[in-house]
Amino acid sequence: MTSLMLEQIQLLLLDVDGVLTAGEIVYTDSGEQLKIFNVKDGLGIRLLQGAGVQVGIVTGRSGQALRHRCTNLGIDLIFDGTRDKAGALPEIERRTGVAADRTAFIGDDLPDLAIMQRVGVPMAVADAHETVRQAARVVTRAPGGRGAVREACEMILKAQGRWESLLDTMVNG
Repeated sequence: MTSLMLEQIQLLLLDVDGVLTAGEIVYTDSGEQLKIFNVKDGLGIRLLQGAGVQVGIVTGRSGQALRHRCTNLGIDLIFDGTRDKAGALPEIERRTGVAADRTAFIGDDLPDLAIMQRVGVPMAVADAHETVRQAARVVTRAPGGRGAVREACEMILKAQGRWESLLDTMVNG
């Protein structure tokens, strides 16, 4: 059943802290915020985008590190500083043309529950809060910031029958 749900996904939305990162925030002496992103997650996002699935960010925090990472990955659908993540869905639908039931969201903590209830495929990282894992239809084996997004991207690509051709292109050019 999970594969049937994932094959219809046209948009993947991501939380940031605890999903694209391991949930740790480092501050420099000057107060600058540093985040560590996983390069394998980045490739997964690029592969998904290359297959025609849109990717966006919906997060409660904001910062330049996230903006730089999104620019690097070609993600321009960014809802940062968003306390009401579910409330962002109508604008996301308007901007992308993708209905909520064709959208997946990956979360890790309690602020993600409302949007998870409104998307077609709610997903959680392995180290998400227990309540979030219970609300998810898909839980990754990898924890946040450690390949969970890559794993989710590959699940979607495989469910949509695009994985083998991507591998063939990578190997044979």
